[in-house]
Amino acid sequence: MRNFAHMNELTPAKKPRLEWLDALRGFTMILVVANHVAGMGFGEEWRHSSAIPFLVLFRMPLFFFVSGFLAYKASQVWNLRNLGALVSKKLRVQIIPTVVFFFLAMAILNKNFWSAVETTIHSPLKGGYWFTIALLYMFLLYYLFSYVESKFKGKSWIPITLLFIVSICFYETWYQPKYFSWAQGYRGAKTDLYNFLMDSSFAQVFLYFPFFLYGNIVHRYWDKAQRLMDSKWFFPIVIVVVILATLDALKWHTLRMTWAVIPLTVSRFGLLTIVFMYFRHYQQYFTKFSPIGASLQYIGRRTLDIYLIHFLFMPDLPVVGEFMKSYPHNFVIDVVSSVFLGLVIIGFSIITSNILRISPFFKKWLFGRG
Repeated sequence: MRNFAHMNELTPAKKPRLEWLDALRGFTMILVVANHVAGMGFGEEWRHSSAIPFLVLFRMPLFFFVSGFLAYKASQVWNLRNLGALVSKKLRVQIIPTVVFFFLAMAILNKNFWSAVETTIHSPLKGGYWFTIALLYMFLLYYLFSYVESKFKGKSWIPITLLFIVSICFYETWYQPKYFSWAQGYRGAKTDLYNFLMDSSFAQVFLYFPFFLYGNIVHRYWDKAQRLMDSKWFFPIVIVVVILATLDALKWHTLRMTWAVIPLTVSRFGLLTIVFMYFRHYQQYFTKFSPIGASLQYIGRRTLDIYLIHFLFMPDLPVVGEFMKSYPHNFVIDVVSSVFLGLVIIGFSIITSNILRISPFFKKWLFGRG
């Protein structure tokens, strides 16, 4: 009985999965792969693409939003034993697969292995493998915050709100290279802090942690969030504000220098909110009994596998990027070509994952299952 009680304390009771949320995660994964196809595979440049700048505004913020949403578990017991177990599991699930597939990608995709490793490892993007590293940092920060938060008597919205505000401050400063030496695009002498943020990929935490916390807050206050989303005035206001903010961020550029980050921030939060509301509102179409819903859910439950593997199948078709440069303003063609090839790559990634998962050893250590 004592062991059983301890197991209940360590692992919170599982609630039924929100099928539409798995489908949303699958949709986001498709956008991530499609963007990599356009940028890495086709060699498209942002200023010549009619799709990339818009989709980039919300695809990764939405991914981190969903991660933060799922990270919150109301029944989780926060003590040192559970904290240690969660941290240990996250370290195993995030670090080992990332290191293995990073070196595999460097060996397969580059002629000079060691030169590629040396160059890429000092890049904040790590050849594309920054995501699992940044997500690990976010989970560790969140676990530590939750443990400290649990020591306060009574539940309060103040601690998570303060953390969200602090994350927004770091996010905003990251776009102010004139004033902060650690900011993106800083032109002065590189400081030790700047080099650390880049080499460790912690810089990406500045860019996306607010969206992780946004998702977490929405889940914490899910009943209130749903009432807000279901109100008559909320969605129309969001639509109008997002259209204006997105146009300014991508086209008008009426706000300059320090203030330019405001429409960028509003458009990112607004666009991911719209996509989230869409999947929730039409959730009956994203169940496991719907072909589209079942497919998106399957992709959504295999996001780690797909993310780690899909770089190995990235095409090398710069001619497509040249075509898009010569014939701009073709949003549909731009999206369809990237998404179509992205879906093919996702298919190959899933097949590769299924082959590797035959081995219980690989299933556990490469994909965190078992």
